[in-house]
Amino acid sequence: MQKNSITSRFTAPTEWQPELFLQPGIFSALAAQFPLAQQPHFPSPELLTAWLHQHTDLQHWCFVDSAVLDADGRYYEDFISQTQQIPMRANNWHDLFGALIWCLFPKSKQLMNQLHMEQIQQFGSKERSKVRHKLTLLDECGVIICIKASQRFLLDLLRNHQWTEAFYQHKNLWAELNPIIFGHANYEMATKPFIGLTAKLWCIEWPEQGLTETDTEGYDFVDNLLAAQLVNADLLFDNQQLSPLPLLGVPGWHQQVQDLAFYADTSYFRPKRRTT
Repeated sequence: MQKNSITSRFTAPTEWQPELFLQPGIFSALAAQFPLAQQPHFPSPELLTAWLHQHTDLQHWCFVDSAVLDADGRYYEDFISQTQQIPMRANNWHDLFGALIWCLFPKSKQLMNQLHMEQIQQFGSKERSKVRHKLTLLDECGVIICIKASQRFLLDLLRNHQWTEAFYQHKNLWAELNPIIFGHANYEMATKPFIGLTAKLWCIEWPEQGLTETDTEGYDFVDNLLAAQLVNADLLFDNQQLSPLPLLGVPGWHQQVQDLAFYADTSYFRPKRRTT
């Protein structure tokens, strides 16, 4: 796989590719939740609405074609807040994955819309406030890792860009960590993965004791934890959150061999910049 030029602009495939959801790796989590591999073409807003109602309590919400928003004229976040309709472009990977994230994280997505609206009412919609900028980074590029105190050393390795140690030497831990992609732009770019694809790491810490495996199963548990964090604006401005995460470094998330030579590529797995 060739490296993307710094000046190149990512372009998603124009055609529907259901085979993506048959491959082990990044899309496995979505394939386990939705029958994407069985779809003959891009899921329609109507089908995605049916999935939304199956997975969430948002029974009065729906996805609509973006032409509805264009005709309405309201600002995107304002339109969603007031109508409970989520616009999406037809045959568009970015908006498809955005819709699927709504199905999996309804509380967090509703709260993010609310937070956007609060910021817009305070600062207007022409320029993104600092809070909205952070929310957008999480929304587009976030990868959530839920971690116990005994696993915190791995989080420290990631935040300090000790990539070989984190991804290769401790690769057996990643199945237990079960990182979850939240940012729909991550999924979109993974349709044509390239060396350089980088996400933003969001950590949720939970207690070592007191939780059973049943407690932590499913997206509802993580959605509740994330929503509880988002009401704390200080977390959005915590420099430890939203740190860089080379997405293809996650064990099992790259189709090519993830050996020592792979992680030695410092143009992708960059060392942490030293501050003087």
